[in-house]
Amino acid sequence: MEATTKIFGQHDEATIKQIERCVAAGGDRGVLCADGHKGYAQPIGGVVAYKDKISLSGVGFDIACGNLAIRTDAKRHEIAPKIDRIMDDVVHEISFGIGRKSKRRVEHEPMHGLKPMAEDQLGTVGGGNHYVDLFADEEDHIWVGVHFGSRGLGHKTATHFLKAAGAKDGMDVPPTVVGEKSELGHDYLAGMHLAGRYAYAGREAVARYVAREILGAKILEEVHNHHNFAWREKHNGVEYWVVRKGATPAFAGQKGFVGGSMGDDAVIIEGIDSPISRESLFSTIHGAGRIMSRTAAKGRFEKVGKKRIRRDGLVRHDEMMKWIADKGVVLRGGDLDEAPQAYRRLPDVLAAHAGTIRILHTLRPLGVAMAGRDIVDPYKD
Repeated sequence: MEATTKIFGQHDEATIKQIERCVAAGGDRGVLCADGHKGYAQPIGGVVAYKDKISLSGVGFDIACGNLAIRTDAKRHEIAPKIDRIMDDVVHEISFGIGRKSKRRVEHEPMHGLKPMAEDQLGTVGGGNHYVDLFADEEDHIWVGVHFGSRGLGHKTATHFLKAAGAKDGMDVPPTVVGEKSELGHDYLAGMHLAGRYAYAGREAVARYVAREILGAKILEEVHNHHNFAWREKHNGVEYWVVRKGATPAFAGQKGFVGGSMGDDAVIIEGIDSPISRESLFSTIHGAGRIMSRTAAKGRFEKVGKKRIRRDGLVRHDEMMKWIADKGVVLRGGDLDEAPQAYRRLPDVLAAHAGTIRILHTLRPLGVAMAGRDIVDPYKD
């Protein structure tokens, strides 16, 4: 049977070709979510199902990157007047950026025996679009939302196995696919699952610390998902390794946290069972999705003295900050590569997945914390 690809939303030809190339390299089924864009060998928002293979480049460099949202008993009227001080505490207490060490030792059972770098980085947040956010829902409950992955541990794991498998560097290259029962495939799966437990532990450590220690709140609910990972799943009676890169699992009744660009609303979603859900391999978006790469967003500006001047009509840094301030959001860190203008609008990509998910909560941001403007994110995914 010929492999098929289900495409949600509108995409450029290069992104569509990339997912088709991945499916052609041993895949049985493919999905491109509405937030998709080009990534390293497999598009962000791309999902490929393999019967007996694993795509190392499909999972990517940031193994087990994902989102965690915590609903607390704190209310908006308690938090909003103190949001400036709270966000100062977040960036003071939590380490953001590349190669940073945690400011406190995080104890977590699966992590015993890790090398010093992994121990030091557990409980830190990366660069790029990784964040710690505070939101209020429609009932004014405060949520803590975080987005990051397995840090240097995952990057080193991916780099080691990609090199061992002879992967080609770049975006427009064939995916690096290995047999699940090969020695390399077996060892990779062990490393991937360790990175997955590490990422879960890191996100839990950060989000729970913010909720309990900084907000002084009780945790009422947690919604937690990887979106760069490979899962063994059964679809239409057939078992597959389903490789999702920048795509959230959304089986019937399964909840997910999906963020927008900084300053935009986020959502808590739940998967539903339907024919189109089954076509999507029960997968959905992980965010709003870029329409402009980080390099392109930052590269359209020139630095003159201490100021950045606009070259071609796009937003300046001061305009970006005004846009966020007008939304009533307190921002710590961030730069033009994460400007809302570099992203799609979340309601549009959610609409493209109608019939596969339902929205349980809409989360309005109060505070956003990210790595600072001087941090360069070297990761490819």
